[in-house]
Amino acid sequence: MKRNENKVPTPYDMLRCLDRISAAVGLNDQTPDSFVQTLPFMDGDATAGAENEFQAVVAGKRENIDLARVIETSNYYRNLVEQARTGETPQRRVMALERLLKDKDGQDWENSWVWFPRRVLNRFANEVFNKDLKADKSIPASEYRRDAACFVFEKNGENQVRVPVSYLLKLALADAVGGDNGVPEPVKTWGEKMLAHFSNDNSSPELFSFYPVKSDGTASLGEKLAAETLLRFLLTQALVAYAGHKFELNENGQKVKVFFSATPPGDQKRLNDVVSDAFYRELFMSPCLSGWDRGEEKKEYMSVCHKVLSRSQINAVAQLKEAGIINSNLVVLPNTSNISLANNGTHISLGSTKLSRCMSDPGSGFTALEEKYTGDLTIKIWEHFLPLFATTYSAAPHRFEFQEFHPERVLGFMPHELIHTHLRMIWRRWKKKAHLKVMGKSMTPFGPIWLDHMIANIFRLKGDFVPDGRLIDYFTSVMSTFQSPALNGSLESEADLKKDLTEMGVFDGRMALYQLVRLRKYHQMGYSGFEHRYFSVFEDVVRDMGKAADLQVLITALAQKYLYSRQVDHTMIPDSPTVESERRQIFFCTAIGIPTFFVKTRTRNRFLAKILKNTAKTRHSHRYPGYTRVLVAEYQRALISLIQTDGADLVSALNCSSVLDDLENRVNMPQTHAASGRITQGILEGSGKHKPMSMPGRVFNRHAEEYYGKTLREAHISQGFELLGKAFEQIDLWARYRDTSYGQALGQILGSRDILNFLKSMRQDFMDETCAPETLKKFIYLMVLVVSREMKAWQDR
Repeated sequence: MKRNENKVPTPYDMLRCLDRISAAVGLNDQTPDSFVQTLPFMDGDATAGAENEFQAVVAGKRENIDLARVIETSNYYRNLVEQARTGETPQRRVMALERLLKDKDGQDWENSWVWFPRRVLNRFANEVFNKDLKADKSIPASEYRRDAACFVFEKNGENQVRVPVSYLLKLALADAVGGDNGVPEPVKTWGEKMLAHFSNDNSSPELFSFYPVKSDGTASLGEKLAAETLLRFLLTQALVAYAGHKFELNENGQKVKVFFSATPPGDQKRLNDVVSDAFYRELFMSPCLSGWDRGEEKKEYMSVCHKVLSRSQINAVAQLKEAGIINSNLVVLPNTSNISLANNGTHISLGSTKLSRCMSDPGSGFTALEEKYTGDLTIKIWEHFLPLFATTYSAAPHRFEFQEFHPERVLGFMPHELIHTHLRMIWRRWKKKAHLKVMGKSMTPFGPIWLDHMIANIFRLKGDFVPDGRLIDYFTSVMSTFQSPALNGSLESEADLKKDLTEMGVFDGRMALYQLVRLRKYHQMGYSGFEHRYFSVFEDVVRDMGKAADLQVLITALAQKYLYSRQVDHTMIPDSPTVESERRQIFFCTAIGIPTFFVKTRTRNRFLAKILKNTAKTRHSHRYPGYTRVLVAEYQRALISLIQTDGADLVSALNCSSVLDDLENRVNMPQTHAASGRITQGILEGSGKHKPMSMPGRVFNRHAEEYYGKTLREAHISQGFELLGKAFEQIDLWARYRDTSYGQALGQILGSRDILNFLKSMRQDFMDETCAPETLKKFIYLMVLVVSREMKAWQDR
């Protein structure tokens, strides 16, 4: 079938289109100042929300942990044991699985489900659970899901519930706010509305903003978003503690922890290496109980995602051979089960009330085509600025051992994200960075583990350290094909690209396109804006996430200025895999810690050429004729200079000069100011080592997991309490002078006790995990009240 080619407006059409769009959004070009003030995403127009993915662990003895129980009672395990007994399967596979179960005994079991007696759920929580077990929740009389029996079992003659930690959080909130007695009406009403924000489709718990934030002059948008995120994180901790008591988890030997951690846990990788892909999905894929009317269909979709990513991982081996990176048939085949869906990150979404209003008005002249055309151009501009964010505001430091340094392993999904030329360049420089040389010759592992260990010990080959391992172990952004560009402004571009990629065996047309920055379409999401999907772990949520969001607003506004002032159009950034790869390679180099990259001296990307024109210390490459060698740090400095020059009026209008000062410190002094440097130092603290490469990779990565689960978790809880104290002051004033219903609710919860004194008295017990159950319930009620005030204010706008 011939594709409809009349989808992308011509430059002449778009000039007229931009005139129409400018009028629709209310741009005032009478003066430079009025033009800037009326751009989309400026102060008062931009909104923001976040989706946070957390790591969940359940600590306990093997006999009490659901994950161990499921493995040991599974037909998969029994068949494996029998096959090993008869010689059909190597005995070492059974031994590896049993050794892992033994090693985990009494330790943390990552992403295990939990179980508890069903009798502990109150009436409302039971109603929520029953509804979520329906095949179609929009139909009250719907039958139960076909897999409903997976969530209940009998133990000691008593009915038990078994659910992932992600769903446990929702049940805990439902149980806390759904009690029949003593629950203030505002807490009950708004607490029930908050349940919809626990929508989990991956292994780990996910929670998205209870309300969008908008700058109002009292604080920046980034500060508000960071505060909202920390309060959600603190509520999550309260729900975990509440469930531990009320659902008898602690009594039954299950200690749940939830925290920020980006890369898949080492032991989960170990388990993935010794089980089949189908059994891995049974153990770890979310059942999607919450967030979708037909949860079982969503669960099947996530299984498709896992199968496709696993297939793509194997497909990447052929790509590496075509690229000349693998030069023989001797490779270490990736596991048929891929673990990248266990990566956890934070997605920050920005919206524009102006653009959303135009999209809601059929007579505005701003249609889905204009939204896509301008949105795609904004994304293409944005991708040039991504190296300012990787490792500076968030990070996931990770160590690779020498024996892991097979290109088919460490390069992850990059064969599907970069062209062969850039892939070869990155691989050569990465090997150089990792000092993988013996007597002047490059050396990578051979395959047999015993041999690679021996070579590493003899020649002191330690592998490498990367500042953000998550970004190279996740399918961050699919590459366009030559026939189907993803970002050319056409309404059909995404569908066309997915069709091409499906035919190539790289993707599946049912999946959403993976992109570093993704357009949020009004008719799909209810707002018009962009989702940013490249954040890993924030060391300090206020300092890192808040500043990052403020910089996002500034750069998005700058992109709008380029677009509406006709300084940048689609022809400046051509739509081809080569041009896409050329700009995205810089982002991956930043994540890996490779200090240089190469760009064609006569690049077709005129916007990139504009940046490079003012980038210091560039030189013609000796190794790659026709290419220019660029330092990543100098490129970052050039980007900052570009913002200060082209966006000086925006910096002033958004009051962002301090954000750029902070960014310069992160770029110029990464060890002390960038997130990667601070997180790395936090991991090393107490180890007696001062550099990641001074300890074995497995030891460093284990220290990292411990740091996220204890030190950083406690720091984030403390940050949450500091912000909650300020919020309690406001709610107290609100209750006294603005809304009597809040005053009545506070009285019901605390009696005559002062709200700030209550917070002060229970804080240490909360940190020590010794809070009484009734105190926890009151704490949850108060947090729901705080959140409800903001939810109500947004709803009333």
